[in-house]
Parts: sequence; structure tokens; C-alpha cells
Amino acid sequence: MGPEAARTARESLDLVFHMSNILETGLDRHTLSILIALCEMGLNPEALAAVVKELRWETIPNLSSSASSLSATPPAPSIP
Repeated sequence: MGPEAARTARESLDLVFHMSNILETGLDRHTLSILIALCEMGLNPEALAAVVKELRWETIPNLSSSASSLSATPPAPSIP
């Protein structure tokens, strides 16, 4: 990769990282660069997003256990 291509790639990653921060994704530059590379290899961006969301959901300890306990709780009876 030539110096101009490297500069363009760095600027693109900076822009994506800035957008990621605005959207509060919590993704770091390294993760973003891997996701970009996977998209460039032809992987479906929507599928990658779904995988990232699923992995994040599983790695948040309290949130994932709370969600599973909520889904196991029967609905409260309705009062007419």
C-alpha cells in the first residue's frame, strides 16, 4: 500500500470512528477496522451488525441475565 492509499485509509477510519462515537457504539478503532475489512471482503454489513449486537448482548453480564430473567417471568395479570 502506497503512502497516499495509507493516508486515505487512515482518514476513512478516522471518519468511521468519529461517526461511531457520535452514535455511541462503543466500538474501538481496531474493531472498526476489522469490520471494515470484513465488509470489503464481501461479508454482509447487516449480518456483521447483527453479530456485533449479539456478542455485545452476551458480554454485558447484568443486562443479559436480567433480560433472560425478564423473559422467563410470566406476564402480570391484568385488572379489569
